Amino acid sequence: MSDTGKKAGFSRRDFLKAAGATGLAAGVSPAAALAAQDAAPQPGTMPKRKLGKTGVEVSVLGLGGMFDTINNQLLLKQAHTWGVTYWDTAEAYGNGLSEEGFGRYFSRNPNARKDIFLVTKVVAKQGSDYTARLDAALKRLQTDHVDLFFIHAISGIDEMTQYKQWAADMKKAGKMKFFGFSTHTNMEDCMLGAAKMDWIDAVMVTYNYRLMQTPKMREALDACVKAGVGVVAMKTQGGGPVKTDSEAELKMAGRFMEKGFTDKQAKLKAVWEEPAIASICSQMPNLTILSANVASARDKTALAREDVLVFGELAEATKCDYCAGCGSICQGAVGGLVAVNDVMRCLMYYRDYGDQDLAREVFASLPEETRARMLDVDYAKAEKACPQGLAIAELMREAKTLLA
Repeated sequence: MSDTGKKAGFSRRDFLKAAGATGLAAGVSPAAALAAQDAAPQPGTMPKRKLGKTGVEVSVLGLGGMFDTINNQLLLKQAHTWGVTYWDTAEAYGNGLSEEGFGRYFSRNPNARKDIFLVTKVVAKQGSDYTARLDAALKRLQTDHVDLFFIHAISGIDEMTQYKQWAADMKKAGKMKFFGFSTHTNMEDCMLGAAKMDWIDAVMVTYNYRLMQTPKMREALDACVKAGVGVVAMKTQGGGPVKTDSEAELKMAGRFMEKGFTDKQAKLKAVWEEPAIASICSQMPNLTILSANVASARDKTALAREDVLVFGELAEATKCDYCAGCGSICQGAVGGLVAVNDVMRCLMYYRDYGDQDLAREVFASLPEETRARMLDVDYAKAEKACPQGLAIAELMREAKTLLA
């Protein structure tokens, strides 16, 4: 155990005792959650990093609000207490219920709002009144402003140009401090585009041990750093539409358990090794996952070079299980008829997250024509073009069966 781990009040050994070797599953018993709470880290020791040119320091671990925040007020309190003060939600999460849960916490803990770097998002809609939607979000959040506002899930940087003046007006009105976008699709191109827009303050992108291996992601990160665009990482576990327990994955899990932390904690550490990442936005719907991730954030043990190489080998060995989000390639190959990588993301929620309700909710939100055409499209060109070698046609059939 490192001295740093002792000072943080929650060592890797403490976590393994509290959560068990498989304690990062999405569902845990109340007893397991209480065990994690009993081994809780002490407040005030969460590392922080600056979020680009905003100059604001945010916790390196952020709370993703895509869960029942209304009925998990204890979890919000624990996150706050343990220093997880970057909170992310969205209008689309539970049709506003996630924002309402955060708002309930602020109403019951009136001094908490000043500690929390609050982020919310809206999905672009043609002809939408974005000011009214922001106002509605602020009402649900029970606050007069958000620290960061994202246009959610863009797939191309050209989508952002229409918001430049609106964002400036909302900042002037005091309704938001900073502005940017989130993206699961064509992330690198969107990041490179953001670096050329001096009014984009921050972005949230898919980033994990798989994507960090690619030269284009390295180029995109460097461009954001140079331009002062803050970068927040999501989807950091690198799960995909195909859920496997390959020999390479099992070997990696065993390797990291011997070092005193789980493979999931190691994947977080791999992302934090990149200084350009200000925070990891992590969905942590129970105390076991929250405490495990807090322990990982506070532990100062760096990954060895050999560990990084293991991640590279795993990424290569299992790449056909993972959709890298380069949607312009597969969507272009099918003539724009189906947003393939959006469907892949739904399958990822279903299989890797194990959250069938979320998967079906997101799938239902996709354009009706996408869902209707899925089985009528010839995916041969898309499969040939896919850098990951995904069995796209088979996965589209499975998605239709599992999610429709």
